[in-house]
Amino acid sequence: MTEYSHIAANLAEVKARIAKQAKEWRRSADDVHLVAVGKTHPAEAIEAALQAGHHLFGENRVQEAAAKFPALRARYPDLRLHLIGPLQTNKIKQAIDVCDAIETVDRDKLAQGIAAELAKSGKRIDLFIQVNTGEEEQKAGSLPREADDFIRRCRAEYELPIVGLMCIPPADEHPAPHFALLGEIAKRHGLTQLSMGMSGDYELAIQMGATHVRVGTAIFGVREKKT
Repeated sequence: MTEYSHIAANLAEVKARIAKQAKEWRRSADDVHLVAVGKTHPAEAIEAALQAGHHLFGENRVQEAAAKFPALRARYPDLRLHLIGPLQTNKIKQAIDVCDAIETVDRDKLAQGIAAELAKSGKRIDLFIQVNTGEEEQKAGSLPREADDFIRRCRAEYELPIVGLMCIPPADEHPAPHFALLGEIAKRHGLTQLSMGMSGDYELAIQMGATHVRVGTAIFGVREKKT
């Protein structure tokens, strides 16, 4: 594991920063969940984090999650995995089989498919609705003007276990207005979980109410490029 010895130290540093921010804003550090994002990093890197005592992870792609995590979960039963990337409808079953939460529910067809698979499997997982706060054409997520109605349909019509909202602010804009907007939408619906903030802005996200921060590079290092 010497190749991944930096991961334990990085985790400790990020968790210390989370605790510091939580204390400054009169929040409990236990109320801020660190989702360690292992995208493109091998299972050995994830296991290094597990051996350091961390058990909550995020993956962007269902196929990658399915390839890495079942074997890890067998050895570390407390492991929890969030899908934080876009989900295609033909991957719904696989996502529900592998993951404990899906943070990217963003359209009716996907919501209907998840509802059908949950009913069929009898499994219960946490679901977040992704809001495209920057209204970027290339990015997934319900548009802010449509989010209220979509949230209502997901809960009342599809009977989905929606626990919170997620956003990824535009890279070229200050994230604060996007975090604030997500918080406002969540408050209107009594949703208490907010997944927002990544390696570059998770401390600000905690200040603005994040309950889940998705941190990859600050823990695992620069992502390995796919060949």
